[in-house]
Amino acid sequence: MSLPSAPGWLPCSDRSLERGDPLPGTAGYGERWFLVEIDGAWGAHAFLQSPLDPALARALVTRIESAGIRPLAIRRTGRTAHQRRAQTEWRWAAVDARVGHERVHWGVVTDPADLLQVPLDGATGAPSTEPLICVCTHARHDQCCAVKGRPVVTALAQAYPAATWECSHLGGDRFAATLILFPHGLYYGRVTAAEAPDLVDAYLDGRIEPRWFRGRSSLPNVVQAAAAFARANRGDDRIDAFDYSSWTESGGVHTVSFNHGDERLAVKLAESLSAPLLSTCAASTARPVREFELRSITPG
Repeated sequence: MSLPSAPGWLPCSDRSLERGDPLPGTAGYGERWFLVEIDGAWGAHAFLQSPLDPALARALVTRIESAGIRPLAIRRTGRTAHQRRAQTEWRWAAVDARVGHERVHWGVVTDPADLLQVPLDGATGAPSTEPLICVCTHARHDQCCAVKGRPVVTALAQAYPAATWECSHLGGDRFAATLILFPHGLYYGRVTAAEAPDLVDAYLDGRIEPRWFRGRSSLPNVVQAAAAFARANRGDDRIDAFDYSSWTESGGVHTVSFNHGDERLAVKLAESLSAPLLSTCAASTARPVREFELRSITPG
């Protein structure tokens, strides 16, 4: 798929890069996730506009979201249209991305209607110790996701074929290519095909790659941003290096406390709104987005 080339038009991800939109603190929220393999084309809503029966899809999404869980459609990359139409099994994964609870359970059904009976906590699934890599390629949601996501998912599928999946909308189209690494729920943006395998290598080594890191899905955006400032200040890129303790706000200034080994850190950051911007390729109205500025990092 190619992007429009009207004079003066730029894809949202190119506009974001040109503006220098900050990545830290932009990860979408999700403590728990339920992934469903849906082959075939996805419409703007990957579940409701898919090969699944519309009534079944709506019931499934309602069931997942009512439990406070985020649904995500996944599919293998590089499959032919004939292979996608011939789907006879629907794999699912229940993911807990909460700090200290990280886990993935896999299961499979041969009738998609059975997904309405699968325990959303993964109780009937098989636990997995392998990473789960999901790259957004949701073209009908935003063209940038497909154009920039597909080279990334192709590169990762070559390096990590069993772990890599295409996925539906993750949020933050302007940061395409976007991906998430489970079970920790680590969001990345502006990833390229050349850099993506190294990013996963770091994850397997228990490290975050700060250049493209947006935040951890189980933490609020303010805490994500504060952790990024602390990580840069201390030069520590271990995934669990900064243990979130508390968060207070007064007069637009947030104070987020972390335990970092034997020291306790207080990160103060101010919240502001950006200039109005078009955050997706399809957006027609410019709106501001939240941004965070470091005020101080002190012991305590």
